[in-house]
Amino acid sequence: MAASKPVEPQSGLPRWQLALLVGTPIVLGVGAVYLWNRSRTKQRKGTGERKTPEGSASPSKCSKMAGTCPLDRAQAAKNKGNKYFKAGKYENAIQCYTEAIALCPKENKSDLSTFYQNRAAAYEQQMKWTEVVQDCSQAVELNPRYIKALFRRAKALEKLDNRKECLEDVTAVCILEAFQNQQSMLLADKVLKQLGKEKAKEKYKNREPMMPSPQFIKSYFSSFADDIISQPLQKGEKKDEDKDKEGEAAEVSESSGYLKAKQYMEEENYDKIISECTKEIESCGRYTAEALLLRATFYLLIGNATGAQPDLDQVINMQDANVKLRANALIKRGSMYMQQQEPMLSTQDFNMAAEIDTRNPDVYHHRGQLKILLDQVDEAVGDFDECILLRPDSALAQAQKCFALYRQAYTGNNPSQVQTAMDGFEDVTRRFPKCAEGYALYAQALTDQQQFGKADEMYDKCIELEPDNATTYVHKGLLQLQWKQDLDLGLELISKAIEIDNKCDFAYETMGTIEVQRGNLDKAIDMFNKAINLAKSEMEMAHLYSLCDAAYAQTEVARKYGLKPPTL
Repeated sequence: MAASKPVEPQSGLPRWQLALLVGTPIVLGVGAVYLWNRSRTKQRKGTGERKTPEGSASPSKCSKMAGTCPLDRAQAAKNKGNKYFKAGKYENAIQCYTEAIALCPKENKSDLSTFYQNRAAAYEQQMKWTEVVQDCSQAVELNPRYIKALFRRAKALEKLDNRKECLEDVTAVCILEAFQNQQSMLLADKVLKQLGKEKAKEKYKNREPMMPSPQFIKSYFSSFADDIISQPLQKGEKKDEDKDKEGEAAEVSESSGYLKAKQYMEEENYDKIISECTKEIESCGRYTAEALLLRATFYLLIGNATGAQPDLDQVINMQDANVKLRANALIKRGSMYMQQQEPMLSTQDFNMAAEIDTRNPDVYHHRGQLKILLDQVDEAVGDFDECILLRPDSALAQAQKCFALYRQAYTGNNPSQVQTAMDGFEDVTRRFPKCAEGYALYAQALTDQQQFGKADEMYDKCIELEPDNATTYVHKGLLQLQWKQDLDLGLELISKAIEIDNKCDFAYETMGTIEVQRGNLDKAIDMFNKAINLAKSEMEMAHLYSLCDAAYAQTEVARKYGLKPPTL
């Protein structure tokens, strides 16, 4: 699958983590494709906890005579409260802060906001989350850009399961701190993940299945070399009426639903395949096992894992079925488990497939991809080597082996091994000039190495080989942003991707991310919602909801506090 969506980075925070909340670079995959970063004042990163109450306040304008000024008396009560707080006597501290609030003149907003925030800190130690929210809200009303109060309220809102408002507060904090404090960024990441999972679970359960584009389907099947159901109709599988014309005995009394489904595959009439396979299965036809596997495959393609699993289970348990059918079903179920974030079940299925069909190159190719996702690069390389041994002409396995070696060298900061991997890409593209995936993966590595001109040439070769591959245009568009800071050309290429394939969720996701960076939040949210409707798994949908929620939180922060991150 040439120029496919990049693998999620394994180090650091997820690529979506604050790709939206920020004016910082967006990492869009292992290739580390970055948008350029606006110049901004560098600040030292902060990691300290915000637990202690504040001890300083604005200078008193009262008479120097002690105790004669309400603000002085309020400050004295607050200072006494701070001593109780440090001693762990939180109830006494609360009483002192309450006295300070009562004594403080209303016009001294900064001091009053500090007293409310300090009392909230004491309530926090008592885990009285509602009181924390109430006092922090008072503090923020008096001082709308009060970072301590906003962050403390965000933490309390999380405890109260009010994730939407929590996200808005922590977004404001991140912007005010110029995204330099790890503590607030981690809370934003955590809440975005939780919101994304919650929304995706509900949405995915009730979603309308959607057939992906023909290009996506063809790319999917091209990743299998030993898949019986994706092979063209053979002579013995021709329609019954054709067999009669050739004088061959009809092997079935009526037209086979499975054979019709295969014919529809050749015609790219994919919407009819599931129903024809169902006919074969219900009639207990000769091709029941094949029909179950083909139906399961298309259930997976439309994002219906619930429908796919029983069919895959049945094929896997058919001891008398063709071993290649069973191995293929295990590969697909293993991939499904990985999408569902069940790596142990996924690994078990791939290992079982290798046991029952030891000479099936697809098993090792797809298990190698799984090992890359699990950051088990040495094992991934071993699997790709086994695939190449069984099928020396497998350009895809050769390219992905180079990618695995490159990633290992790049993340390990080993320049000599990086160069060895780059030389490997050169060799693969020379020996397999028709393999678009080789050029695409090489382009990602070249982008990492800031060899932008050559990366651009590799993407051009991908487009020449596969002009209808939308994701290549997305990657090429992102390259223009990093290389030439050419926003117009970048957006033009990504728009071209959507024109080629209006079901390319990666294009909508990327367009949305760029629009956030440009400050066009409403348009960004629209792009993310389009991508959500096209998501092929619940995990992918959760990721997209996180992006959308982050963008929406920015709109609320801008409305409430007039805060906006840097834009392109």
